[in-house]
Amino acid sequence: MSLELIIKFLGILLGVLARTLLPWLRKLRGGRIQHFNKRYFYSALASFILGFILTLVIFPQFDVAGTAENFDAYFKLFCLAFGFGFGWNALLLEGGQWAGAFKNSKKNTGQDK
Repeated sequence: MSLELIIKFLGILLGVLARTLLPWLRKLRGGRIQHFNKRYFYSALASFILGFILTLVIFPQFDVAGTAENFDAYFKLFCLAFGFGFGWNALLLEGGQWAGAFKNSKKNTGQDK
């Protein structure tokens, strides 16, 4: 395995995981989470597993021309991969929220007949 491949993969994985954990960190900062609960561990574990699967799915779509030869190029590659993973996961999560909103609006208005 080349260093470039590892940096791409880790960048995407960390971007996906960062986007997954941001809502939890926002709740923690806002004081809505008072103490550690076992379900947080299970949620984090599920997020990591789903993040890994999402990374495997979107990794083939991430194609950057050229090769990295020095630290600056590797850092730029990592930042690009991080943003790519973060963005894809944000789109996926937002799509899930919209799907849930449509589902809930049908239940509230009785239009699901």
